[in-house]
Amino acid sequence: MTRLALLQRLQELQQTPKFQNRDICAVSAMLSKEALAKHVEVCEAAAAASARSAPNLQ
Repeated sequence: MTRLALLQRLQELQQTPKFQNRDICAVSAMLSKEALAKHVEVCEAAAAASARSAPNLQ
């Protein structure tokens, strides 16, 4: 995945309820591509876990 694709994915994750009140993108300027990929992976896992534990509002 390119750095641009990783940054775009991180911006999408920023909009999820888990990260709306936190800045998860600022650190990206200091990370290598590999570290950025790991950061995105960890954020995706956290967002998924948060979505699974949220009550179903249907």
